[in-house]
Amino acid sequence: MATNDLMMELQKDSIKLDEDSEKKVVKMLLKLLEDKNGEVQNLAVKCLGPLVGKVKEYQVETIVDTLCTNMLSDKEQLRDISSIGLKTVISELPPASAGSTMTANVCKKITAQLTGAIGKQEDVSVQLEALDILSDMLSRLGGTLYSFHSSILNCLLPQLTSPRLAVRKRAIIALGHLVLTCSGNIFSELTEHLLAKLKRNESISTTRTYIQCVAGISRQAGHRIGEHLEKIIPLIVQYCNVEDDELREYCFHAFESFVRRCPKEVDPHIPTVMGLCLKYITFDPNYNYDNEEEEEEMMETENGEDEEQESDDEYSDDDDISWKVRRSAAKCLEAIVSSRHDLLQDCYKTLSPVLISRFKEREENVKADIFSAYISLLKQTLPVQSWLHAPDTSGMDDVPLTMLQNQVPKIVKALHKQLKEKSIKSRQGCFSLLTELANVLPGCLADHVPALIPGIVFSLADKSSSSNMRIDTLSFLHVLLCNHQPEVFHPHIKSLLPPVVTCIGDPFYKITSEALLVTQQLVKVIRPLDKPCTFDAKPYVKDLFPGPLKRLKAADIDQEVKERAISCMGQIIYSLGDLLSTDLQPTLKIFLERLKNEITRLTAVKALTLIASSPLKIDLRPILGEGFPILASFLRKNQRALKLSTLTALDILVKHYSDSLKPAMIEAVLAELPALITENDMHVSQVAVMFLTTLAKVYPSCITKISGSVLAETFQLVHSPLLQGGALNAIIAFFQALLLTKTPAVGYSELMKQLTAPIYSSGSAGASVTLHKQAYYSIAKCVAALSSACPKEAPATVNQFIQDVKSPKASSAVQVLAFLSLAETGRTTNLSAQRELKTVILDAFTSPSEEVKSAASYALGNISVGNLKEYLPFMLKEIGSQPKRQYLLLHSLKEVISCAPADGLMPYVEDIWALLFKHCECSEEGTRNVVAECLGKLTLVNPSELLPRLKKQLSSGSPLARSTVVTAVKFTIADQPQPVDARLRGCIGDFLKTLQDPDLNVRRVALALFNSAAHNKPSLIRDLLGVVLPSLYNETKVRRELIREVEMGPFKHTVDDGLDVRKAAFECMYTLLESCLDRLDIYEYLNHLEDGLKDHYDIRMLTFIMLARLCTLCPSTVLQRLERLIEPLRATCSTKVKAGSVKQEFEKQDELKRSAMRAVAALLTIPEVEKSPVMAEFSSQIRASPEMASLFESIQKDSASLPPSEAMDLS
Repeated sequence: MATNDLMMELQKDSIKLDEDSEKKVVKMLLKLLEDKNGEVQNLAVKCLGPLVGKVKEYQVETIVDTLCTNMLSDKEQLRDISSIGLKTVISELPPASAGSTMTANVCKKITAQLTGAIGKQEDVSVQLEALDILSDMLSRLGGTLYSFHSSILNCLLPQLTSPRLAVRKRAIIALGHLVLTCSGNIFSELTEHLLAKLKRNESISTTRTYIQCVAGISRQAGHRIGEHLEKIIPLIVQYCNVEDDELREYCFHAFESFVRRCPKEVDPHIPTVMGLCLKYITFDPNYNYDNEEEEEEMMETENGEDEEQESDDEYSDDDDISWKVRRSAAKCLEAIVSSRHDLLQDCYKTLSPVLISRFKEREENVKADIFSAYISLLKQTLPVQSWLHAPDTSGMDDVPLTMLQNQVPKIVKALHKQLKEKSIKSRQGCFSLLTELANVLPGCLADHVPALIPGIVFSLADKSSSSNMRIDTLSFLHVLLCNHQPEVFHPHIKSLLPPVVTCIGDPFYKITSEALLVTQQLVKVIRPLDKPCTFDAKPYVKDLFPGPLKRLKAADIDQEVKERAISCMGQIIYSLGDLLSTDLQPTLKIFLERLKNEITRLTAVKALTLIASSPLKIDLRPILGEGFPILASFLRKNQRALKLSTLTALDILVKHYSDSLKPAMIEAVLAELPALITENDMHVSQVAVMFLTTLAKVYPSCITKISGSVLAETFQLVHSPLLQGGALNAIIAFFQALLLTKTPAVGYSELMKQLTAPIYSSGSAGASVTLHKQAYYSIAKCVAALSSACPKEAPATVNQFIQDVKSPKASSAVQVLAFLSLAETGRTTNLSAQRELKTVILDAFTSPSEEVKSAASYALGNISVGNLKEYLPFMLKEIGSQPKRQYLLLHSLKEVISCAPADGLMPYVEDIWALLFKHCECSEEGTRNVVAECLGKLTLVNPSELLPRLKKQLSSGSPLARSTVVTAVKFTIADQPQPVDARLRGCIGDFLKTLQDPDLNVRRVALALFNSAAHNKPSLIRDLLGVVLPSLYNETKVRRELIREVEMGPFKHTVDDGLDVRKAAFECMYTLLESCLDRLDIYEYLNHLEDGLKDHYDIRMLTFIMLARLCTLCPSTVLQRLERLIEPLRATCSTKVKAGSVKQEFEKQDELKRSAMRAVAALLTIPEVEKSPVMAEFSSQIRASPEMASLFESIQKDSASLPPSEAMDLS
């Protein structure tokens, strides 16, 4: 009891012991360890942990000494308790990086004693304990034992030949922990020793151990063993051919860890390893699969499985360990498949048929690994669904899919028999493989459904199936139903439906929940409403309906089941509501109940939305009276998803059930709307405004109720700088719907007045309302929309705007708005009636205000779009004759080319092209950029003719013209698929040859083109990377000849003309990480990244972000280069700014340090990085410097507050 009290006290922070009582406590505890009573011993050991942190260092050493001595005692019980004690003490020691010397001293004491104990081979159990403790210590505090590493190594190596296998195993574990922190020399010594022993091959037993040891080291420190692989792999390959199954198994374990841990170094050996795997995955010498070599088709005949072995009687199945070889070969293949995306086609050629032929494997564990290898292959084939890989990446990625498509019949043939086997494990394997297959190639199983259905039904109905088995079967069925056409299943509904409905009634909630999901999908299959269908659904309704209904009614079930029952029933009513007759109304009443319950209301709203949108026109009148006010109250709730779903539901109800709604109901909803229209949440505002538009169309009478507060909020939104895109279009549609109701309170003039009021008032009374530039564009779009809805009023408005622009009194804000409104109106209507428009615009080009100038240029462009015949020739003439206004006129031309329809532009293409090429050598870079943008967009009008012309211009003499052409190509690349893509793919290589152009500026724009392609359409450049990357990497080097000194008064200032190009090159490298990682040689990439880490401020900032990104993308490669990467980071973090520097210099350095520290934080997220000596040393340096430590902590806090996905992109 006393010991127990002591433990309680020690765990509190408040306790402080003086020296004398420390001595007594330690002495007593050590004595208690030898107590006769086991419980007392246990408590005493537990006290040691908290005590370590409370007593002085020499007391800890006393404890350790005693424990080490006890470990060697003859009493077994004392030995055991002492080794537990030592482990407890080690786990409680403060980590070395915390800077206390105690840990180092105590470890040294323990190590000296342990190596002694391991060396004396008297008692195996002492050795085992000692090895165990040593492993513990090396894994936690390996770096601290630096000085002991060589003695530890010398003590461990002989243990690899110990007569006891357990000793060898623990020695291998200890060596694995040692290699993480030991120095290069010791690592080399160890590998040399292992290589020498492997060459000598003293006995099969020791050779096995050495191969296990190599595999263990590679698993722990793969990044270090890479350079020795050249020598190791041939030896292991040689041992694969020795007739010893265990040895072969260890060889494959070693291969697997090399493939996973040293991808680059193992590369040349992959074909050899793969060949061995394929040979040994079919290695089953003691079993006759009925002569599959002669005729593979024999798989069909079942007797292959049942035939007895024909070997001699004395050989029993228990001695056969060939399955271990097959299993390790399968695991090794999985490692190759999952790490080498580039070998996909070869895999389908050679590996896939072999794996498929091995699906008949008789040993369950091996079969599971073969399935798992095949699933890995399928996952690698899954087409990448992301905006980066637009659907235009066809060609390259399709080949594996086509090869897979051709192998589907073989896969189904090999599996469908197994779906009825007794073994649950192999059935689960089959289903997970088929699920993956259906996801990778939707629709590929359509012809094989008849073969699969019996297996599915069997697994669902089989009494012996475990619950996981049923869940897997149901989830496969769900994927199957989602990915195939409904007609495929119609012949099988009769056999499928009963077992699925039975599963809805299953007592285990997970099965019920999956079954409801499947039923929901089945309903869509039985009666697809989106296309004509001959299948009669009526007979199945009575089987289908009761199951989900029972779950819908139950209140005391799992939340997930409740939600899925609601969704499933929603789907049933949507698709089969007209066949439910008297059951329909009572079921709808239950939905009403679910709406009132906070937990199920969101799902119920979604289900109601679905039902209301059904083409069967389900009668919802009985529940609308009570339901509508409930929905209105949801708009007040704080749950965003609920607000959005409710607005969608209300919108559909108003559209489809307008005659059943009372004005009072609608007013209740209207009262809630003003609060939803706010710039704080644009999406909710957009949906609310769309709902208002529906109301204005369906219930024009309620407009008078709308006007006041709702309109005020909407105008507030129009004047917000955040309004754009969908929300703006919704507001425009709303205003147009208002005008169509012909309500005087919201007529044309009233709306116009309110829209433009802030701008007109700001001029006169000097009011302080200044609107953001974006708001002018929004207002102009609304004005144009109102004018197009009231064509009668439009001319007067246009005149008013022209007067505003001419009036010398008008403020520049009014003029800008007038021009923008003219632009938006002119784009859609022909303004040729306004005679003075051209002169007014050209006059504005000389206005003192930049905003007015750019608005006038925008207006000219857009008005020309509405009337190309009159305005375009005029504009081209002006560009030719007015050099001063050229820049503004070219901007107008850019608007025309971007907005006008292609067929309208066709007649003018030649003139525009000729004109642009006159200006493509302009010395002003701004003008050249606009010319380039015009050229690029113009090329899209007629790519077949114009792209080759651009290509011809590449050979032109002047570098300015070349840079314009290359920039023009950049503007032809968009992130959406376009007709120009196929042609671009053919010739982008020629444009990228300018990366070797002698002119610096041309190289810079070529890099910008490359970056744009890599970001928006990686497929254009993926196959060119082999040619382009050397030029790209070449641009990352610092060029001495481009650095010059400029004298500024008494100071000399260095200017680096190559900086922009280097920066562009590093930006390209960063983009490639996101889009073409699988095509990069990361080692080569890191070589150039290392140079960037020591470069100019801007480039270092960028490379730190790249490094952080690499830590998440390919951590093992970064680990291999750790020592070279940490140096520049350390240099940056420990720079001091000169005392007299300006404030900007301090801020710059501070930002740089933060960025470097983020990279350090990212490095620390790699699991094994802590064990690297360089990193451990740097970590302790960070902790020792108060400045770096506080910086590091603030970075940690920043990344902790971000959601996990963004935590790394701290750009």
